Order: sequence, then structure tokens, then C-alpha cells
Amino acid sequence: MDWKLEGSAQETESHVLQEQEVTLEDTGEDGISESFQLLQIDVECEHREEMTLPTSNAVWRSKNVQRKQRHWEKIVAAKKSKRKQEKERRKANRVENSGIYPQHSKRFLRSLTKERLLEAKHSGPRLCIDLSMTHHMSKKELSRLAGQIRRLYGSNKKADRPFWICLTGFTTDSPLYEECLRMNDGFSSYLLDITEEDCFSLFPLETLVYLTPDSEHALEDVDLNKVYILGGLVDESIQKKVTFQKAQEHSVKTARLPIQEYMVRCQNGKNYHSEILAINQVFDILSTYFETQNWPEALKKGVSSRKGYTLQNSVE
Repeated sequence: MDWKLEGSAQETESHVLQEQEVTLEDTGEDGISESFQLLQIDVECEHREEMTLPTSNAVWRSKNVQRKQRHWEKIVAAKKSKRKQEKERRKANRVENSGIYPQHSKRFLRSLTKERLLEAKHSGPRLCIDLSMTHHMSKKELSRLAGQIRRLYGSNKKADRPFWICLTGFTTDSPLYEECLRMNDGFSSYLLDITEEDCFSLFPLETLVYLTPDSEHALEDVDLNKVYILGGLVDESIQKKVTFQKAQEHSVKTARLPIQEYMVRCQNGKNYHSEILAINQVFDILSTYFETQNWPEALKKGVSSRKGYTLQNSVE
């Protein structure tokens, strides 16, 4: 009997102790979690204070950024206003000149240009660019020649009475062809003839006129029955009479632009005078003369003052 009582008492005490330990454990965990929460709140508060209380450098940077932003906004607003005014001005000009200069779409203008170029193939003056001398040219010279071809073609597209252009002695595997593709957008779709044949075998010799500054004969007119040849040669070493000698070898007539007849030498610092022009400059003179039938006007467009020549009337 006593043994049973003692056993039950021991069981009761152990049970009470277990409950107390559980209570203490729960209380300890809650206390620790509360402490961590308080620490976290303190850290967040400090972080917010750091963000809301910038240093003096940060305040200075902020004001500087704001000043630059205001300045940029003023520039943008001024540009928008200027574009708007320019747009209104163009619109007013279109309305004012609608009866004089009718507006056309880009597609229509491209179609019109194509039609004029194709018509020149059958009834316009013909111009050959002799590219058979490019194998001795350097990379730099080829690049310059490719640029001249691009400008020549661009001028011909804008002309009211364009020429039909033929690039002769021009192979598609040549360095010049690769340079033309690299420098000239859409070169492969240019409306002109490209042939490997030499210009002297492509046309009857009696129809050819080789334009060279070394000729003794001045060009008087642009004849639709003739084929005019320009030497596609950019030579920084300036070898004289290269195109003239080539024309003589094939018994072809030569002519020079009438610079000496309508222009005079003018004084310059280097005492430099030259009648050697780039092929696009020669073409601009031919094209302008063909439209205006006026040599002084044509020469003024193609011969710059850097060549050391000026029109006779301007001197008088």
C-alpha cells in the first residue's frame, strides 16, 4: 500500500516538473523571438533614417542633377517648338505653291526618274567611263574613284535630261567593283550598263570622242550621235597624257572642256592652275551644258576656284 502511494507521488511530481519545463521552454522561445523582433525593428528604423537623411554630398548631387534635368527639358522643348514651326512653314509653302509646284509621292518620283533614265538609253546622249586602267591604282585611289562614280550617278538621276552611262572595261571580280559595292548603297541596282568589253570595241570608232585635258580641240557642243568617254583614272602621281595617248593608239578623236576659251587664270597663294577634274565634275559640266546650252554657266558649276580659274566676266 505504501509502495503504491510513493509511486503515485513520484509520478505526480515528475508530471508537474515536465509541465514546468514545457512552460519555461515556451516562455524562453517567446522571449527570444520578441528580442529578435525588436532588433529587426531597430535595424529597419536605422535603415529608413539613413535613406531619409542624405548626406550633404548627396543633397548637392541631387540639386545638380535637377538643374541639368531642367536645362535638358528646356532644350527639348525648344527643339520641339522649332520643329513645329518648321513643319507649319513647310505646310504653308506647300499650300502657297500647290498650283505651281505640285507635290508628288516618293514612289512617283522614283518611277519618274527610272522612266527618264530608260528613255535616255534609247534617245539621250551617251557617256562611257573607261575603267580599264584601274589595275595600277592603289586602294585609296580606288576608293576615291568609287566615290566619284557614286556622285556622277547621283547627278545624272537628278538631271532633267540625263545621259545613258556605260561602265566599260569593268569586271565584277575586280577590286574596284568590290569597292563600289562597299561604298555605294544599291550599286548593283544602278540603271546603267556594265560590261567587261573595252569602249573602243563596243562602239564604232568614228562615233567616239575621248575627253582629255591634253587635247588640242575644245569641245563645242554635245552631239547625240557621239559617244563621249571619260577616263576612270585617279592618279595621285599625276602621270600626264595617259588618256590622250590611249585615244591616239585607237585613232579616236579627242576633245577638252573649253576652260581656256571661257575662263582665265586667277592669282592664288600657291600659284596653282589645273584643268584636271574628277569624272563627276566633268559630268556636271556636260550635263549642265546639255540642259542650258551655256558654257559659262556649266563651267562655273564644275570648275571650282581651287583649280585656279575663274570666268572671264567675273574678272572684268
